[in-house]
Amino acid sequence: MEAIDAGAAAGFVAGQDFSLLSLFIRADWIVKSVMIMLALASVWCWAIIFEKMMSIRRLNKQADAFESDFWSGRSLEELFDQQTGKRLDPMSAVFSTAMREWRRRVGGEATDTGIHPGQSQGALASRIDRVMQVTVSRELERVERNLTFLATTGSTAPFIGLFGTVWGIMNSFQSIAISKNTSLAVVAPGIAEALFATALGLLAAIPAVIAYNKLSKDLDRYAGRLETFAGEFAAILSREMDKR
Repeated sequence: MEAIDAGAAAGFVAGQDFSLLSLFIRADWIVKSVMIMLALASVWCWAIIFEKMMSIRRLNKQADAFESDFWSGRSLEELFDQQTGKRLDPMSAVFSTAMREWRRRVGGEATDTGIHPGQSQGALASRIDRVMQVTVSRELERVERNLTFLATTGSTAPFIGLFGTVWGIMNSFQSIAISKNTSLAVVAPGIAEALFATALGLLAAIPAVIAYNKLSKDLDRYAGRLETFAGEFAAILSREMDKR
């Protein structure tokens, strides 16, 4: 009799539809909510990943083009006039803000009588350095926007999926208690739904963690590139001040 019951249970389990869509439809509304949340988080993570990868690639190409112009021997004034009215990438924005401050001083707008020239040049150098640092910080903040969502998803998605798993297993135990039947046919659907929630959590978390680490490293390199350019340009303007 037990062999017959086991065979019937196995046949019942084999006859059930365990496709992903069926698992979702049969799931409890709380488990469904977890699945939907994790699926949406995964889609949003992939959208951020592709957008950031394309953005970083574009920014590096724009920086290459700007540095090629900057070190080509053209005058700073001519290069600044060329940037006027254009949509600026971060490196061009750093250059333009520094040149704008420089032009105010050279044009006589910031000249104060009775101040020692060395003090005036020191104040100008300090202002130029400050506006470049502010611009670097502002541009990097804009570039890094939405990146924290990847870190948040990577750290929380497995636990959200685990919550769905625990809830699904609880439902399976309740089914056992109600039916007073411990056969595989009773617990298999609930366990499958619970494990599906775990799988969705890992599906959202693993790419998010890998992409966050990769994109963070690429952005750190780009930030270092901006900082290096700002330092070099500050040195160039300092030499120009000494000549004047």
